[in-house]
Amino acid sequence: MRNLMFVLTALAVIGLAVWAYRENYRTQHAIKETERLQQEIGVARSRLAMLRAEWAYLNRPDRLRDLTELNFDRLQLLPLRPDQFGKVDQVSYPPLPKLDLSEIVDVSSQPGEGP
Repeated sequence: MRNLMFVLTALAVIGLAVWAYRENYRTQHAIKETERLQQEIGVARSRLAMLRAEWAYLNRPDRLRDLTELNFDRLQLLPLRPDQFGKVDQVSYPPLPKLDLSEIVDVSSQPGEGP
């Protein structure tokens, strides 16, 4: 009986060692994958910052104005003026739905009823 307990204990220790060994390598793999993803995110953020700066550079008002002047014959673009916009009271909103109040339901408690 005593030998059986020693064998079972040794098998349990070996099983736990194998489990810990596998978990250690899974954890190391997950850490490496996370570091790789963090590096990709950093590269993507830096590229996005560069693209935003380039977009802002290309959309400078003076550059766009010069482009419209160069291509006026083809595009016929004119500057925006305040009188080209409508007013809020000129916007037509859809009508509100009509509520049917023909059936009235009394939800108040009657005297003598209730708790």
